[in-house]
Amino acid sequence: MLQQRTIKTLTRAVGVGLHSGQRVELTLRPAAPDTGIVFRRVDLPEPVDIPVSAQAVTDTRMASTIGKDGAKVHTVEHLMSACAGLGIDNLYIDITAQEVPILDGSSASFVFLLQSAGIALQGAPRRFIELLRPVEVREGEGATLKWARLAPYHGFRLSFEIHFDHPAVDSTGQRVEFDLGTGSYTRDIARARTFGFTKDVEMMRANGLALGGGLDNAIVMDDYKVLNSDGLRYDDEFVKHKILDAMGDLYLVGHPLLAAYSAFRSGHALNNKLLRALLARQDAWRTVTFDDEHRAPQGFTQPARAW
Repeated sequence: MLQQRTIKTLTRAVGVGLHSGQRVELTLRPAAPDTGIVFRRVDLPEPVDIPVSAQAVTDTRMASTIGKDGAKVHTVEHLMSACAGLGIDNLYIDITAQEVPILDGSSASFVFLLQSAGIALQGAPRRFIELLRPVEVREGEGATLKWARLAPYHGFRLSFEIHFDHPAVDSTGQRVEFDLGTGSYTRDIARARTFGFTKDVEMMRANGLALGGGLDNAIVMDDYKVLNSDGLRYDDEFVKHKILDAMGDLYLVGHPLLAAYSAFRSGHALNNKLLRALLARQDAWRTVTFDDEHRAPQGFTQPARAW
């Protein structure tokens, strides 16, 4: 049987929110089989549990936000991406503010936290959402066109293409494909940082965003070049971060997908729209388990290797 996974022991981190700039403490705790991933706002007078789901997403401006009963948690996608990459099914995430800490701007620190806590196999089968028919969402046309698509695939593969019309981005790879069965999430994707432009910072901060952002937790560009003194971690770090984000956004469906995801200029909003379109089409998917783990797709049978 291909088993569900949680962590062996609790682990903690402290940081600041990318958009709020608030100090926040994060505690990751083991959870029982079939719990799913649950964010818990422990700073409120009455703690509120927010289980992840496509319907729990309440805002997709600049990040993915989930909410329940008036309580919200912003910028969940990097931590969710790490859970997807490592195959974590069940986890409690205690948080002392309204935004997940940005840490270094990638998923690498969350991967380190999860792997340091250890991965525990549980006595229940992993449940997958298997695509039976393609589902696609599109917005705009011509220069404003963007789209995202899920198609049947015995595994989990993502391909993403970006278009920013910026010298620093144009000089790097703008399309990347990653297959969980043949690639290494920790090596190939997890270290890709979020990025932004100095021209947008003033506008964002006027709207209460990017208050905690800086060169230590994001790639920052002026009109011509990358301003970070250490440059890029990957030659195609920009588009790889989009893959990282997409993995986190898609894992908000609550189970790993058996599908091929492809996208052009997609983002948090379109990714969530794609999940909702998928769930609305009952003929396009089914839930499956693997009694014989040898029948499971490559990449899901073993916990991800360390660095």
